[in-house]
Amino acid sequence: MYIDVNEIRNDFPILSQEVYGKPLVYLDNAATTQKPYEVIHKIEEIYSTINANIHRGAHHLSQLATESHEAARRTVQNYIHAPSSREIIFTHGTTDSINLVADSFCRSQCRPGDEILITTMEHHANIIPWQLQRDKTGIVLKVAPITPQGEINLESLEECISSKTKLIALTHVSNVLGTVNPIAEVIRLAHNYNTPVLIDAAQSIQHLPIDVQSLDCDFLVFSSHKMYGPTGVGILYGKENWLEKLPPYQGGGEMIAHVTFEKTTFNELPFKFEAGTPDYVGSAALAEAIRYIEKTGLDKIQKYEAHLLQYATERLLQIPDMQIIGTAAHKSSVISFLVGGIHPYDMGLLLDRLGIAVRTGHHCAQPLMDALGIEGTLRASFAFYNTEEEVDVLISGIERVIKMF
Repeated sequence: MYIDVNEIRNDFPILSQEVYGKPLVYLDNAATTQKPYEVIHKIEEIYSTINANIHRGAHHLSQLATESHEAARRTVQNYIHAPSSREIIFTHGTTDSINLVADSFCRSQCRPGDEILITTMEHHANIIPWQLQRDKTGIVLKVAPITPQGEINLESLEECISSKTKLIALTHVSNVLGTVNPIAEVIRLAHNYNTPVLIDAAQSIQHLPIDVQSLDCDFLVFSSHKMYGPTGVGILYGKENWLEKLPPYQGGGEMIAHVTFEKTTFNELPFKFEAGTPDYVGSAALAEAIRYIEKTGLDKIQKYEAHLLQYATERLLQIPDMQIIGTAAHKSSVISFLVGGIHPYDMGLLLDRLGIAVRTGHHCAQPLMDALGIEGTLRASFAFYNTEEEVDVLISGIERVIKMF
């Protein structure tokens, strides 16, 4: 329809295996995505041909590894349309990126009583780092409510902004509700109050086009492993003027210009925030994953996944006692649901025996579950290698489990 999904599936070796004698139906893509051959081979290639510590070495292999790592930085820069590669910081993942901003921002920009504003639908990764800073620095963590449909109400959000609001941090796409938040409008609203904005793009970077210049966001974070790349690699984009203001998050090699026992001067951007040996193998593999997405076409991926989400939603709603959690007008690739009185864990365990991998539990969003008045959900999350046939298998599996109860 939009892409040749069968051809794409051939690029992902794990999808051809069986689980408990049944073909694997992998619907846990919001937790992590599978990896195409190109990414797997790139990891092997780096270790086999140019493995050497980067930046500090004068020898040939070190130069090649350095060139690969910095080329990967430029690939990320171009993918999110950042003005400069100096604004691309390699981290260990979304969580690490948020912790970096939380620590450096609150230490340098906040006083006791200043406020950080988040929303009810945030992942723990965008809650706990701010709580840690609250306990350290005396800041106040404010939480903007959401509607019963799982959407941000801009008027309610604006009511939470005060003269003490130093930063707004929110998710682009909810990992539980699938809600696509109106981040462009939030950013414009925040900037009317001279308030910077951090966008958690962990659940959007692989599904939706992102242009940080057009959005005018101040910070944006995401993880490699959720966009078909390796684990342990993440990105922090920050506007250069903000990154210049913030102090380093960690100390060590690589992030220094000159060190004495009395004083250290720090390296220029982006290296000021990259202490220690970076994952130059992972960065190259992330760049390969980005090239794979671009080769397929993000616009085609978006259209196909939107079709798959609609198809799955319509099929699920045909099941008696089905409750879909999160009914926002704009959603992306995630459906959380409950079926009658069946506990999500029981349903998930039985679906697993049928070869169907879905997520169960609170999805690292316990405050959201508390606000919804539930303990957890089942979650099916889609990627561009999933098919209508796999959705049909999920539906049949749910119906089979219902009969058991």
